[in-house]
Amino acid sequence: MSDSNTPSVSAPLGLAAVADAPVLAHVTRGDFVECVHRATLVALDADGAELFAHGAVREPIYPRSTNKPLQALAMVRAGLDLPPDQLALVCSSHSGEPAHLDRVRSILAGAGLSEADLRNTPDLPLDPAERTRWTREDLPASPLGQNCSGKHAGMLATCVINGWSTHDYLDVDHPLQRAIEATLAEVTGETVAATAVDGCGAPVMAVSVTGLARAFGALAAADPETPEGRIADAIRSHPELLGGTGRDVTALISGVPGLIAKDGAEAVYAVGLADGRGLALKVADGGAGISAGGQRARPVIMAAALRRIGVEAQVLEDQSEVPVLGHGQPVGRVVAVGV
Repeated sequence: MSDSNTPSVSAPLGLAAVADAPVLAHVTRGDFVECVHRATLVALDADGAELFAHGAVREPIYPRSTNKPLQALAMVRAGLDLPPDQLALVCSSHSGEPAHLDRVRSILAGAGLSEADLRNTPDLPLDPAERTRWTREDLPASPLGQNCSGKHAGMLATCVINGWSTHDYLDVDHPLQRAIEATLAEVTGETVAATAVDGCGAPVMAVSVTGLARAFGALAAADPETPEGRIADAIRSHPELLGGTGRDVTALISGVPGLIAKDGAEAVYAVGLADGRGLALKVADGGAGISAGGQRARPVIMAAALRRIGVEAQVLEDQSEVPVLGHGQPVGRVVAVGV
């Protein structure tokens, strides 16, 4: 029994979206369910009405890198004018392969800048082969090699175009970040619920999975001549630059005509279809790496969700489960349940 003099304790911001998320994936070893992944998931029609939903889909989450195409949209609206391959890099969480890094350098050079102007966190490439090569050749972690360098190069180029300062472009009150917040609020149909610092040093702004699904559906259905359509075209035409070799997001975009998608840290994922439908999910137990924690369930749940709304493609069969290994051999799987 509570005492009337006891102060009420409100739940931490963000908890509602993950604390009571339903189980949407099983991890099996043999025929034994070893663990589960809980997730919040929504699918919307072209008018923004729910086709189905699981969990607290209107509660805010941090979309992490899933926000990148929406951040890029703000940059294009602010005058950033890049060819599709470079624009795909601005939307990317790239793997740090040579094709990625060469284009990041080109974006910077086109703005009269260099790698020294990047303010994102130094890191080694995500791609295993490139990471091994950098380690073998004793190459230091760098902002260029970090997976967000394309976004940061785009941010810097946008600042140069507008005459904004570049040394403080990551400050939440910088004109660039204010423009991103306004664009994010517009395309998601929501007020940004909270702002913090992302892993790369840029502001990360909280909206719901419903807002993300709405925004991605709108991008995917946009006229190609609009800023929104330019973002979608860049993603569709260069999925290998949005992700990289062997990445599930690259395979999904390549395998479903008209689809756009973006993955993010802590197991966030958003998809837009050419007819305006949108889907987004957040796996509750997250994971910062591209296959860590709930990240292994992320493509599996999305594949099941896309099949549920009638999308058919071989890539959805390919991504319908992830193998669980024992002694180097498949002994179980990660599969979607209840989607």
